[in-house]
Amino acid sequence: MRQGYENLFDFNIALIGFMGAGKSTISHFLRDRLSMEEVDIDALIVEQQGMAIKDIFEKHGEAYFRSCESKAIVDLQSRRQIIISCGGGAVVKEENVKNLKKTSRIVLLTASPETVLERVKDSDERPILNGNMNVEFIRELMKKRSDIYRKAADLIIETDGKSVEQIGEELIGALKQQNKKA
Repeated sequence: MRQGYENLFDFNIALIGFMGAGKSTISHFLRDRLSMEEVDIDALIVEQQGMAIKDIFEKHGEAYFRSCESKAIVDLQSRRQIIISCGGGAVVKEENVKNLKKTSRIVLLTASPETVLERVKDSDERPILNGNMNVEFIRELMKKRSDIYRKAADLIIETDGKSVEQIGEELIGALKQQNKKA
């Protein structure tokens, strides 16, 4: 960790974006670089429910999962200086965006459909892509969510063709700039 990065931000950093955009990877990087705690909402739900996300979808349906997601976001409002890695669909619900903005800067990580497919193709933990693991389906779903993501975001970082360190440092630099303006 670099000297001077601890306690750099007094707000939470919420990472949003399509599955495979790099939210978990960048969350780990930021945790280490900024000495902030990280909370992966999907992992939190898995822990609370005692089953994998795909099993939650199969047993209870997507609406139940989205309800768990909303509850987790509300529960995190009492915490500060954490990195929140949101599931790909978390900000589709407007109430989740409002609740995240109360304590967080929302950072959208973007990636092309081709990059997303390359990153998620070997995963069976993506229930929305089951049977649809192809660029065309990903592109269409991304198109449906693009405006929602962009409206929710305080900051947008493109991840295609960049290393984890490049993305992380760009994100930290942009948040520092925003902090100066605030």
